Amino acid sequence: MLSLTWPAALAWRLGRHGLDPVGSSSAAEVVATLVAVAAQLDPASAELGVRTRCRGSAPGDVARALADGTLVSTFAFRGAVHLMTPDTAAVHLALRAASRMWERPGWQSHYALAPDDWPALRAAVREALADGPLTRAELAAAVTAEGRYAHLGTAFTDPSATFLKPFAWQGDLSLGPSRDGRMTLQGLATHPGWPGLPALEDAGPRAVEAYVRAYGPASAANLAHWLSQGLGVRQTQLRAWVGVCGERLTTVSVDGEERWVHRDDLDGLAAARPSDAVRLLPRYDQWVLGPGTADERVVPPAVRARVSRGADLVLVGGVVARTWTVAGGTVTTSCDADAPAPRGL
Repeated sequence: MLSLTWPAALAWRLGRHGLDPVGSSSAAEVVATLVAVAAQLDPASAELGVRTRCRGSAPGDVARALADGTLVSTFAFRGAVHLMTPDTAAVHLALRAASRMWERPGWQSHYALAPDDWPALRAAVREALADGPLTRAELAAAVTAEGRYAHLGTAFTDPSATFLKPFAWQGDLSLGPSRDGRMTLQGLATHPGWPGLPALEDAGPRAVEAYVRAYGPASAANLAHWLSQGLGVRQTQLRAWVGVCGERLTTVSVDGEERWVHRDDLDGLAAARPSDAVRLLPRYDQWVLGPGTADERVVPPAVRARVSRGADLVLVGGVVARTWTVAGGTVTTSCDADAPAPRGL
């Protein structure tokens, strides 16, 4: 079993994320490496997080990737909006759709829809979006023109977008370009890069491997944070998918802790050396959302509350050492007394 230290392991992850050294990948390639990028609370921060990992990036790179179809924006982890590549979105939406949340008694009574009503309703939504993006109000008008769906008008336009999420999870729609500040929705059936949802037994192991390659060395708690808490995957399923991965996953010892890595990454991990790179990242960056803010190897307890509330991040060697703010063109960093002290700041 390969043994390494946490500073070396985090240095390897910095390289994987295009943070040390900064990569030359496109916006879509960065998102693919990270699996998903949270974009609901602050789209500008999401783009900053992507561009920080790209040499020679330009404003609007994410919007251009969405326009050319190399990225999609959809409801994914924890029901929040995420940027993903079409292939990666299909894999992870298959996991989310498997919960069939819309069949729960609470959903049936609240929306007056039985499970058997959904196939025809989904077809009506796809048909309404066939000619291009619509606002929620436009989609509601198109679908509720048919009498049996007349009661769903407010469900489509509810600001929470809760009712829209099952359509996204089943691959019927994604988010389109904003129109005058309003959300639009677009069909995925005609999207040139949309592969359709894979079978669950195929999607599960692919999702496990994608996570371990992006956020390894990974623990069972890390995987549960990402796939169980994030997408509703049952723990029994998760354990079974790890088993299906077989020899593609292996364990390493990181300062005495056994963690999963992908076999193809063993050589890179063995060669990794600690990094003292300092990086300023935006709030809710995937560096902390991937492993979760409860992972003390990345987010020390002294700064966890601030990170969870949406502070911007100062990384030193992959560890959140401080937070930062900017005012009047001046960047100011701050930390708690117990946080690790970065050199050179």
